[in-house]
Order: sequence, then structure tokens, then C-alpha cells
Amino acid sequence: MRTLVALMLGAIVVIGACNAGPGATGAASGGTASFAADSTMGKIKAAGKLVCGTKFDVIGFGFRNPTTNTVDGLDADLCREVAKAIGVTPEFVEAVSANRIPFLKEDKVDIVISTMTVTDARKLEIDFSKVYYKAGQSILTKTGSGIKTVADLNGKKVCSGEGSTSEKNVREKAPTAELLLFKTYTEAAQALIDGRCDAVSTDDTILFGLAKNFPGTEVVGGQFTSEPLGIGIKKGKDDFVKFIDQTLDNIKASGRLKALYETHVKTFTNIVPEIPF
Repeated sequence: MRTLVALMLGAIVVIGACNAGPGATGAASGGTASFAADSTMGKIKAAGKLVCGTKFDVIGFGFRNPTTNTVDGLDADLCREVAKAIGVTPEFVEAVSANRIPFLKEDKVDIVISTMTVTDARKLEIDFSKVYYKAGQSILTKTGSGIKTVADLNGKKVCSGEGSTSEKNVREKAPTAELLLFKTYTEAAQALIDGRCDAVSTDDTILFGLAKNFPGTEVVGGQFTSEPLGIGIKKGKDDFVKFIDQTLDNIKASGRLKALYETHVKTFTNIVPEIPF
């Protein structure tokens, strides 16, 4: 009987270590994993915080609440999940499209979760987690503008994000459109309201939030691109990539990821998207 109990306890320890994720050496009190001191996770744990770059103006994904001063949304909550898995506190830094990769390269942030599309070009500069959400580029216009498709953007003034894939897509699909680029999409939407442009084009995930915040606008055109979103990690941190992928697997298995979709995405789309892994 004692032998059986010992074997059962041993199995529990092994299972606990496996669930802690790659790079973990065991489980600390409260179920938090412990890590080798020289691992990326060990260094973050020693620092006591996970510095996460995210957007502050994208409702549903990364948005600084002016009332509470907290950063809300799917991306922000994924930062919290990774920090929780390591056993540290998340610290948020605003990362707009143009500075996301530089922030990683310069070690200003540990990770970037900022509605960032995984592309082959970006993979040459940084590493990505598995895709955690599939977005698609669309169009925000004033209600009744007559703009219905990406082809309708030809000859129009179109606002988008500086350094984003959206900018490149508009140039390819509406070559005679005149692009006006902004650091944040809130600025782009305000330009639409002010009449400085005819449309805003970027991921629909961003546009749905803007449409809610800017009355008199609507999202049109469907998805004319595929924008797989991933978590950005500095190259050379393979252990961290594996750990983040395992964390995503864990929150999917627990139902937590679906719950985050329901909270942050269904509010705007009325559907719960399919988890892409």
C-alpha cells in the first residue's frame, strides 16, 4: 500500500512539472512554476515583473481605461496570463505599430501582444508564438459613405497605422488611394470624423472598437486579407517561445481563452471566433 501511495504521489509531481511548461524545474507554492536562473523565465521572475508592450487605444484588445487607468482587452489579458504562469506582475508599456519590433530588439519590453500580424518579413527580425487570433483587414467609413469594398478606396484618402501591414495592403489593393498615416488608430478615426480622410483601413478587430467609440461610422467590406495575430518575442529566446506556446495551450484547454474571446470579441462581433490552434 505504501508503495502504491508513493507511486501515485510521484506521478502527481511529474504531471505538475509537465503542466508548468517548458523551462520549468518544478512548482513553487501556489502552483507557480520555478525556473532555472539563466532561463528567460527565470530572469523575468527574478525581476518580479513581465514588461508587456500593447496598444492603449484598441478597444477589445489593448485599451487604457480612462476611468480606472487599467489596460483592458484580449491582448492585455493574455499578458496577464503569461505573467501569472511565470508568477510575476504584468507591467504595460504602450507599443504602437511602428515601435513594436524596436521595443523588443532594444529590450524595452519582454513581449509584445499588440494586434501584431505574423509575417515572413517580421519573422526575420523577431520570433512569434503560435497564432492566438485570426483577424482580417476591413474598412471603417462614415455611415452611408458609399464605400463598400477595398476597390472603392481607389482615389480616396485612406487613414491607417504607420508601420502596419494595413498600410502595405492598402497600397497593393487600392493603388490609387492616398494614404494618411498615424501613430494610433484613435487619431486615424478622428481624422475620418473631421473629414481629413474618407476611410480608415486596418484589422477588423481594431475597427469594431473604433465604430463603437465614434458614432456615425460603420465597418464595411468584409475581410479582404488574413491577419494571423501572434505574440512577439526577441530572437534568441527559444525557451520563452516554447513557454508562451505552452501557456496558450493551457488556457485553451481550461476554457479560459474561449472565455476571453467571449468577453472581448463577441461584444463587438456577436460571434465567438474559432480558436486557431
